Amino acid sequence: MKHFALLIAFSFLSFSVMSQKAVKTDPKETSQKFAAALFYIDNFYVDSTDTPKLVEDAIVTMLKDLDPHSSYYSKDDIAAANEPLEGSFEGIGVTFQLLRDTILVVSPVPGGPSEELGILAGDRILKINGEEAFGKKVTNKFVMDRLRGKKGTKVDVSILRNYNPDLIDYTIIRDKIPIHSIDATYMLDKDIGYIKLNRFSKTSMEEYYQSMEELKKGGMEHLILDLRGNSGGFLNVAVELSDEFLDEGKLIVYTEGLKSPRQDFSATSKGSFEKGKLVVLINEGSASASEIVSGAVQDWDRAVVIGRRSFGKGLVQRPFQLPDGSVIRLTAARYYTPSGRSIQRPYDEGSETYFKDLYTRQLNGELVNADSIHFPDSLKYSTAANRTVFGGGGIMPDIFVPVDTFHLTKYYSDLIRKGVFNRYTIDFSNENRDQFKKTFKNIDKYISDFDVSQAMMDDFLALAEKEEVVFDEALFDRSEDYIKLQIKALIARNIWDMESYYQVVSSSDETLQQAIEIIKKKNMFSEVIHPSEK
Repeated sequence: MKHFALLIAFSFLSFSVMSQKAVKTDPKETSQKFAAALFYIDNFYVDSTDTPKLVEDAIVTMLKDLDPHSSYYSKDDIAAANEPLEGSFEGIGVTFQLLRDTILVVSPVPGGPSEELGILAGDRILKINGEEAFGKKVTNKFVMDRLRGKKGTKVDVSILRNYNPDLIDYTIIRDKIPIHSIDATYMLDKDIGYIKLNRFSKTSMEEYYQSMEELKKGGMEHLILDLRGNSGGFLNVAVELSDEFLDEGKLIVYTEGLKSPRQDFSATSKGSFEKGKLVVLINEGSASASEIVSGAVQDWDRAVVIGRRSFGKGLVQRPFQLPDGSVIRLTAARYYTPSGRSIQRPYDEGSETYFKDLYTRQLNGELVNADSIHFPDSLKYSTAANRTVFGGGGIMPDIFVPVDTFHLTKYYSDLIRKGVFNRYTIDFSNENRDQFKKTFKNIDKYISDFDVSQAMMDDFLALAEKEEVVFDEALFDRSEDYIKLQIKALIARNIWDMESYYQVVSSSDETLQQAIEIIKKKNMFSEVIHPSEK
């Protein structure tokens, strides 16, 4: 009967968030109907049943029918789901990938316990606490369950390095490992700073302030904020970041739902970068909090937004804890930009169609041609300077930059899919690490003086053939320069850090180069922001 009472409590909660039409139903009758059905299954079904699983399945199905972003998390899944936004986890401190059923260390986390012990990029973990850690049984969950754990606990690993037949044994004491939300901070030239933000987590603003301090010391007057691929995070962090760029009192975003009264979030007086030129980079992977920031600075004509239409996630989720410790994140409201645009794209054709939207965009040519995107007049809105912007889902940039379909060929994609880039560059970096650090005193010297040689390309292509990537000469010719650039950038990442990767590829990043041009070219920035003043 305890189980029966739990279901009634849950059912009442689920009922309270149904559509307005459903509210007309008798809540007592609805709750009793759900609980009674489960009671009969539990007591009279022909075979044994897993009642907790039936309940979970019912919850998942019900939430799925509401919208694409309402979701359920079991008690065991909550920590993993929150981890990227918490800013840290506890473990041994390595970035890894599974390559041919083997745990390959892509890089040790700087300052983490693995790096301090001397574990290197390219090491292969073959044993964990004496258990073989290779073969079909090795999955991401297998690795996480064994390498992560409470700070201060120990884990023994045996590592294969550079195909030496003797394994190297390490005892690693787990520690708190930071998850950085800023991948790169550096000066693009004497007065343009660059920040690459990958998520809006609890530590994002602290990292942002440190980055801005570094850039201002370097002479920064203008900023390029890269939100490409940033899937979002905490609303309050998006508001805080937007506040850095907007004058006091300006609306940043508001939320509103049928049962959630409108709530406004406005800028305060603490903004530290309200005057210099600001360019924000977005693409189809920029979602949620990224869209709040880009929408706010676009609506107030504070920044030029460059790239491709953003993802279009503008639903606000609130967490509700269930009696067993599990959680439902229930959509309670929508985000709206200062001009009144809804960020959320339509989902009335169901979740499956919704999550295939990126594929649909590709088929429709949206990623390569802005003219393929059509908005009805009903979705027109105006910025503070009376520029036309569009609602209907996502943020449409002021300047469109297509996907590079010339260099990013199927052959190039196959090289990534088969892990050829990582395997080659990790092995090369390990063999040449000491020599490179002596030869190239810093990343600038490396960028200017190092080129991928023909001998390196021969070795790379030989590895690709070994990994069964079918060589296509025509596609290789198209991708060759980009392949060399990626090899150079990944070697930089392995020997120095992630920031070095972005510094290497920046010269061929068309979106970034257009952002630089907008800032540097006389009157170009103001002409985009205030087109009537041309």
